[in-house]
Amino acid sequence: MELDALHDSRDHRDLEPSAQHQSTQPGSEADMNPRPQYIDPGYKSALKLQGKVGLITGGDSGIGRAIAVHFAAEGANVVINYLSDNEHEDAQKTLSLIESYGGKGISIQGDISDESFCRTLVEKTVGTFGKLDILINNAAQQYPQETIEDIAQEQLEHTFKTNLFSMFYLVKEALKYLPEGGRIINTASVTAYKGNKGLLDYSSTKGAVVSFTRSLSQQLAERGILVNAVAPGPIWTPLIPASFPADKVKDFGTETLLKRPGQPSEVAPAYVFLASNDASYITGQIIHPNGGTIING
Repeated sequence: MELDALHDSRDHRDLEPSAQHQSTQPGSEADMNPRPQYIDPGYKSALKLQGKVGLITGGDSGIGRAIAVHFAAEGANVVINYLSDNEHEDAQKTLSLIESYGGKGISIQGDISDESFCRTLVEKTVGTFGKLDILINNAAQQYPQETIEDIAQEQLEHTFKTNLFSMFYLVKEALKYLPEGGRIINTASVTAYKGNKGLLDYSSTKGAVVSFTRSLSQQLAERGILVNAVAPGPIWTPLIPASFPADKVKDFGTETLLKRPGQPSEVAPAYVFLASNDASYITGQIIHPNGGTIING
């Protein structure tokens, strides 16, 4: 198995982001300093997803890459989706990691805010691997603004189409193939619960993701499909330097009880758990890897 000794052998508690900024979203993991840890070197696979096929949006980097690597380590084959050309290097790196951890993978570039592409994404997944067992709705974008007056209609529509509408599109298509025992896992956020004054539209989409998860779980329970979500706190991913100015990036995550941002490697095991038979009696629930924020609701 390949390991990047530079960043995968470090203790995740040593994470201290340097001041940095990237000019385009969703950002590039290859340009981050330090690079995120996608799997803990001490992680032990139990092949909990042996023979499964997972589709992960935003799977090229950050939390998505970590999920993909963990799924491969647990025996799954993985399809990763990514948005733009500047993420191609990250996507290729993730594919090589999937293979080094024993899985097979393909990457599919495209915009999940487009319903027709979502249909194509699911069809290519099934066309390649013959089935779909796990849908991970992970991709999202955020554009900080100081006040609601600063949020233009174009930004508002784009944020909702990417972060929320895409989940409707992908689930509708995936339900043609998901079997009894299939899993849908959505990425929410701590901002859904505590809010964020500078991320009003983003936080609103994540609140909707929580309600979407709980409502969809009620619809699909009779079909034996389990629907859950993960609501991360401040996690060190490319979206952070691509969203915030360099001085804020340097202090990212220090407001948590643990006084640091989390690594993607500390979030991905929650997706493994929800995708595995260990979570066979769990649906409509949210897991909170957030560094100690107490959540009510």
